[in-house]
Amino acid sequence: MIQTILSIFRIQELRSKILFTLGMLLVFRVGTQITVPGINSIIAANASKEFAGGFLGMVDLFSGGALSNMSIFTLGIMPYISSSIIMQLFMVLIPSLQKLQKEGEEGRKKINQYTKIGTLFLCIFQSYYMVSQFQGREAQYPGLISPNVGGFFVPLAILTITTGTILLLWMGEQITERGIGNGVSLIIFAGIVGRMPKAVIQLFTVDNPEPLSILILFIIFILLIFFTIYLTQGVRKVPLQYGKQMVGRRMVQAKSQSLPFKVNGANVMPIIFASSLILFPQTIFQSLSSSGSQWAGWVILLDYLNPFSTIWYHSIVHHMIYTGLIIFFAYFYTSIQFNPQELSENLKKYGGYIPGIRAGSDTKVYIEKVLNRITLPGSIFLAALALSPYLIIRFLDLGTSSGGGALVYTFGGTSLLIMVGVALDTLKQIEAQLVMRNQSGFMKKSKIKGR
Repeated sequence: MIQTILSIFRIQELRSKILFTLGMLLVFRVGTQITVPGINSIIAANASKEFAGGFLGMVDLFSGGALSNMSIFTLGIMPYISSSIIMQLFMVLIPSLQKLQKEGEEGRKKINQYTKIGTLFLCIFQSYYMVSQFQGREAQYPGLISPNVGGFFVPLAILTITTGTILLLWMGEQITERGIGNGVSLIIFAGIVGRMPKAVIQLFTVDNPEPLSILILFIIFILLIFFTIYLTQGVRKVPLQYGKQMVGRRMVQAKSQSLPFKVNGANVMPIIFASSLILFPQTIFQSLSSSGSQWAGWVILLDYLNPFSTIWYHSIVHHMIYTGLIIFFAYFYTSIQFNPQELSENLKKYGGYIPGIRAGSDTKVYIEKVLNRITLPGSIFLAALALSPYLIIRFLDLGTSSGGGALVYTFGGTSLLIMVGVALDTLKQIEAQLVMRNQSGFMKKSKIKGR
């Protein structure tokens, strides 16, 4: 393995790609420490502690701690992810977008352009919300905003944060074209990994857990990584058979193939949808309660959505709702990703069929049946993975008051799925580059497969 790593840097093109990618990720990490003009970074770090564990805590995770510093990359790449999800939903509901999707490369370019326009509008809206949140804490944290910027602070901050997100999007595209791996995914990956040292330091310095608890946490974390890889790589292969084809002057039977369906076809999207749906109301009402007492009752009611509630049955309600939402969105997102009707028509068009199943409507029903059967255990497994950090932290009494939010979002199911998925994708690309140049794989008898 060490010899293979050394051979990677002997190949000039591959070395250039890796160094370019690392350079872009370094620029991203440096940018997370550059604050918006007019913000005191030290006071901002104290003011942003109130965001930990809420919807803004999830945004802070994906931005690599940029929100805590109120940096130029405060929103990270989240507006682009949100815009992409919204566009995927629109492509299901709007026939003109469905037609555009089928137009090949030109259609994809047009959809990508619409996604970027949506990203711009989301950046402006979300950056205004972030700036207003920090402005509302100016009285509580004197010196948070410099008086020198005056009335120009809000438009200047919105322009800076929006430009930072657009710059990150451009950097992600450059990594995809000139580097190794998917640029946007690697930026999210770098943000999550960049938060780990801070979460670990906070665990030891603030929460002061027992050594046995640390050992148990480490073992469970390794097991969670194993199960995450197991879930990510799980595939149900449906056998396919094609009719005889004319090759030259002879009729030849086509080779048997298979139709792969991932056990977790929706990947991390159900967790993101479910987390946003639970955390967003909490964040809104908490911000409203700080400005008026009439909203305080809603915050008490929303304690049922708090996984760290001091009342045990409140947290159970959260876990049940969270699990139900993950299962629902797993089915919902899988139905968006796969169209059994279109799949069965394409098989019939090219002479393919599933052995023992008639082509056409019977194939469609069979594919729907397979998807429903593998989505249910996959979604339950996904929900268990997402809930495990909450249960572990409560059981081991690790940071439920101060460091719990950081630990949950850093070592939680969302983070692990993203890290494992991006790592496997990047390894797959490096593996392909090595094999293409007659080098042995990254590992002997490598079994790394694409997602």
